[in-house]
Amino acid sequence: MKPSYIAAIVIIAAAIGIIVVTAGDASTYATFNEAYQLASNGNRTSIHVVGELKKNERGEIVGLEAGADKVSFSFILIDDSGKEQKVLYNEPMPPDFMRSEKVVVIGRYLQDTFVASKILLKCPSKYQDEKLNAQI
Repeated sequence: MKPSYIAAIVIIAAAIGIIVVTAGDASTYATFNEAYQLASNGNRTSIHVVGELKKNERGEIVGLEAGADKVSFSFILIDDSGKEQKVLYNEPMPPDFMRSEKVVVIGRYLQDTFVASKILLKCPSKYQDEKLNAQI
């Protein structure tokens, strides 16, 4: 066999290996009800849930609590179907968490609490004021 054929086979095998590894870690988007159903059926994969932080009439975040270890924290998230759920995150609060418009929590249910392993934020654009000033 030519060395170029061997190199091509190695590259293809590596690409297939990467696809198999990343596909095994893929998670799905769901509501809290769907995530709870999956957990009840024994599904232990990570689930993405999109929602907004619970706020009072004045726009202040409600239900935000520091953990006993002063690193972790919990909060109440309202998913797109309107269900409120307490979410536990065992890491420090992400920057701009309090200003986020939408929150994506990635994790799974442990009993009645959704435990997030990762949090993704959609924050208001810091360039929004600059864009408005440029149009004036």
